[in-house]
Amino acid sequence: RAAVGAAFALIVAQAGIDLAGPFLTKIAIDRHIAKGDAAGLAGVAGLYLLALAGAFVVRFWQNYIMQMTGQRIMQDMRREIFAHLQRLPIPFFDRNPVGRVVTRVTSDVESLNELFASGVVAGLGDLFTLLAITVLMVIVDWKLALAASIALPLSAYPMRKLGQKMKKVSKQNQITMGAMTALLHEAISGVRVVKAFGMEGYEAGRFQNESENYMRSQ
Repeated sequence: RAAVGAAFALIVAQAGIDLAGPFLTKIAIDRHIAKGDAAGLAGVAGLYLLALAGAFVVRFWQNYIMQMTGQRIMQDMRREIFAHLQRLPIPFFDRNPVGRVVTRVTSDVESLNELFASGVVAGLGDLFTLLAITVLMVIVDWKLALAASIALPLSAYPMRKLGQKMKKVSKQNQITMGAMTALLHEAISGVRVVKAFGMEGYEAGRFQNESENYMRSQ
C-alpha cells in the first residue's frame, strides 16, 4: 500500500511537471522571443531543462516502484494459485489439459501484472495530466479551451465501442493461448507415443493450426 501510494503521489507530480514544458514555451514566445530578449530566453530555457530533468527522475521512480510492486503481486498470486492447484481433486486434472492450467499460472498472471503496472498506472497518469491541462487551458484562455474540448464528447462513443471489442478480443486471445500451450505440453510429454506411431506430421499440423489461430487473435 505504501508503494502504491508513493507511485500515485509521483503520478500527480509528473502531471504537474509535464505542464511546465508547454507553459514555459508560451512564456518564452510571448515575453522573450517576440521582444528579442535573449537573456530572458536563456533563463526560461534553463528552467525548461530543469523541468525535463525533474520529469525524468519522477518518471523513473514511478516506473521502478510500480514494476517492483507488480512483481511482488505476481509472486504472491502464483504462490497462491499453485497452492490451490495442489488442493484440487484428481478429476479436475482429467477435465482440464495441463497446458491450459500452466497458462493460468504463468501468462495469465503476467497479463494481470501488465494491467496493474502499465495499464492502470498509465491511465491514471493520463487522467491527471488531462485534468491539469484542462485547468491550465481554462486559466490561460477559456474560449480556446472550450473550442478545443468540442471533440471530447464526439470521441466518447467510438472509444467505448473500441473498449468493448478489445475486451472480447483479449478474452479470445487468452483462450487460444491456453489451447496452444495445452497442445504443446501434450505433444512434448507424449513424444514417445507420437514417434512410436509415426504421428509427427499430424501433430505438427495440429500445432500449426493452433499457432495460426493465436496469430489471428493477436
